[in-house]
This record gives sequence, C-alpha cells and structure tokens, in this order.
Amino acid sequence: MATTELGAALRRWRDQVSPETAGLPAGGHRRAAGLRREEVAQLAGISVDYVTRLEQGRATSPSAQVVEALARALRVTSGGRAHLFQLAGLVPPGPETVPTHITPNVQRMLDRLTGTPVVVFDAAWTQLLANPLYTALMGDWQGNELNAVWRNFLGTGTRVRHTPESRGALRAAQVADLRRTAGRYPADPRLRQLIAQLRAKSAEFDGLWESGAVGRHEAARKTIDHPHVGALTLDCDVLVVAGNDLRIMIYTAEPGSRDAERLALLAVLGIQTFTG
Repeated sequence: MATTELGAALRRWRDQVSPETAGLPAGGHRRAAGLRREEVAQLAGISVDYVTRLEQGRATSPSAQVVEALARALRVTSGGRAHLFQLAGLVPPGPETVPTHITPNVQRMLDRLTGTPVVVFDAAWTQLLANPLYTALMGDWQGNELNAVWRNFLGTGTRVRHTPESRGALRAAQVADLRRTAGRYPADPRLRQLIAQLRAKSAEFDGLWESGAVGRHEAARKTIDHPHVGALTLDCDVLVVAGNDLRIMIYTAEPGSRDAERLALLAVLGIQTFTG
C-alpha cells in the first residue's frame, strides 16, 4: 500500500538526517544518528502521534500541507519531495502553483542566522517558516494571519509602528506584488481564494486591486513596539530566491546600538517568556 511505502520512506529519511543537518543541537545520548520522531514533529509542526501513525502505515491520507511540512523538516531535495507526494497519493505541485518548497541549501543558510530574526514567505506572502527570534519579535501568527497581506488588511494589527503614509505604501506594494504573483500562477487555487477573500472583505484592498496599484517592497527601517523589551528600530531587507520565488525577510540592528542590545536581550529571553 502507498501508506506503507510512505511510512518506510519517512523512516528512512528520518534515519539519514542528523540533528546538525536539521539545525538542532546534537547533545544527549542517541541510539541512532538520525532524527527522533519528536524532532521531526517539532520541525514539521505536527503531532508526534501523527508522525508515528504515518510511519507505521496507520494514517491514510496526509494533506499536501503535511507532506510539504515533512519534506521541509527532512531536508529532502526537490526530487525527494515529489517522490514523497507520490507515495502519499498526491499530485506534486506543478509549475502553475505558488512554490512552497524550502530547498536544503536555503534551509542551511537560514540555520546560520540564529542571532537574527528571519522569516520566509512564499510568493503570495504566506509565511512558511520563521525562526524563534522572529517569532519572539513579531508574535506567533496562526491561521489566516500567517499571510502578511491578509494580516495587514484584515488582521488584528502587528507590532510594527506605522504612519498613515507608510501603511498606505506597504499595502499598495503588497497588492501590486500579489497581482504580479497572480499573473505568474493564474491556476493556483489557494492564491485565487486568497485574492477573492481579500476583495470581498476589504474595500481598501478591492479599490487598490481595481486601480492597478503599483509599488514594490524596498529595504526599510522599521520600529517594532515589543511589549517586553520596548521599541526596536531595525533594518528590514527582503531577499528573493531565484527559481522558487521565496521571500526571505531579515531584520538586523546597527552594531553597538540600543536596538542591538534589546535584540540580544530578546534572544536570551526567548519566545517562552512571551507565549506562556
């Protein structure tokens, strides 16, 4: 059965990925060199029980989102990811859909930015991955608010300080970028659903969409009002990964500044302090 083959493949890949490769500490006694099920579950954002049932062939229909998360956690190549989708009885996402795969080489780069808030979005500005320091800085987004466009038009607000002008420029840039993405991936159903929802629920978004708003995301200095360490003014740069349209957003502080001190404090305190 496909599920049995899927379970064997998951176990095989798990055994082949070292904690260091997955960006995890390698300390403690280990019976094998690979990842524990608990670590795969943590990296993929799913339950340990579900990972166990998948490996044992007792779970039958993993969603595309779960398979994508497992491929990311196990650091598989693009070919391995496609194979994983096929074993799960799913059609691998084609070139007409917004890419969501974070390749192992991009993941290795992100692993080295441990002292820097980093978040990865797809071309529709849906968050795919955030490191702990970004989550501690900005908050732990869930559901619809994982999409930055939805969050800025329909969400409850963010910690980033805005003037009316800066907020308007950001929203115009987001609409323009989403329009370009829709042009590249016109058949993507999730993208079409996102745009339809935004147009139906936000008159401002609909007006910008109808007007053909133009704008681009530029490097910027942003002030984040953090509820525990105070205001931090950080440089925000957006890097686009050639070939798969990922957006990597990186926040940095000027060395020796008060902002750098507060960012270092946030790294020491960690996310646990702010989500209990």
